[in-house]
Amino acid sequence: MKNEWLGTIWLTPDNQAVQILDQRHLPHRIEVMTLRTLDDACLAITDMLVRGAGLIGNTAAYGLWLAARQQADLPPQAFVDAMRAAADRLKATRPTASNLAWAVERQIAALSAAGPVDAATGAALLRRVADELAASEREAGRCIGEYGKTLIEELAARRPGHVVNILTHCNAGKLAFVDYGSALAPVYAAHAAGLPVHVWVDETRPRNQGAQLTAWELARHHVPHTLISDNAGGHLMQHSLTDMVIVGADRVTRRGDTANKIGTYLKALAAYDNNVPFYVALPVSTFDPELDDGVAEIPIEERDGEEVRWVNGLTADGQIGSVRICPAETPARNWAFDVTPARLITGFICERGICRATEVAILEMLR
Repeated sequence: MKNEWLGTIWLTPDNQAVQILDQRHLPHRIEVMTLRTLDDACLAITDMLVRGAGLIGNTAAYGLWLAARQQADLPPQAFVDAMRAAADRLKATRPTASNLAWAVERQIAALSAAGPVDAATGAALLRRVADELAASEREAGRCIGEYGKTLIEELAARRPGHVVNILTHCNAGKLAFVDYGSALAPVYAAHAAGLPVHVWVDETRPRNQGAQLTAWELARHHVPHTLISDNAGGHLMQHSLTDMVIVGADRVTRRGDTANKIGTYLKALAAYDNNVPFYVALPVSTFDPELDDGVAEIPIEERDGEEVRWVNGLTADGQIGSVRICPAETPARNWAFDVTPARLITGFICERGICRATEVAILEMLR
């Protein structure tokens, strides 16, 4: 299997539009979508053509640039007002992840700092900030990988000749960012360094990002891995088949409460009960120091219940299709995220280093 990295988001050769890898079709088909307007960017985020905290932030940033290109004839103040309205619309697409709002607010701040500018100058500025954010995220992922690799090295050194088994949930790899990823970045770094690693991949219902995306990534990079059902993690920990858990994050409060894909909290409880280290890997842009109590304050997105009632996959005759897995009259609820309290988290792996899950340590990291 080839391991060429296609990328998740990039500009067209003429620099007039944005292209993305449409992740709805993975792992069965590779399709690229071109985004030309603000509407296109909002649809890509809302309908999960792109997903993952980092990538939706970058998509929103380029979406604001696309919005600016649509307003070429506006005078300076009207242009700024239009960009603020576009930013609000982008921030409303998916409310839980902090990276999205962080990215577009950085752009609006840069636009405001530049003073009155014409639409063409403003669009160029927004494009430059979007490029800078993408480059910064790429470097953050690389650093997260190097810091996280040290933890895997320590585990490998304790048991020479044994494979380090890592459990992850959902997808926080290259597909969730511009490159490298967060939770999978240490795995890739360790694998590249020749360390013996194996990843337990949660399927991650209801959209199966683990089965469809994480497994696809790991297979392309020849990283040993095994797909498991979402409810198998506790069993693996009870029987000493997991050495550590690394997950990503969509928003983290100043005291360390962490929102991530639904089901993460249950993995953290099992890890805590079995003395398995539980780490959260994330860029510092995912921290939200304005929030304290994650359970009470982090907005949790609830998506369409049809995602629970129906499952997409490849049929025996090679067609991509959907099947309903419950009675036709059965309703469903679909919370996309849950919050893991800081007390269950061993530490955070960031581009600035590894810190404990305490308010003091987090604020020191963010200084």
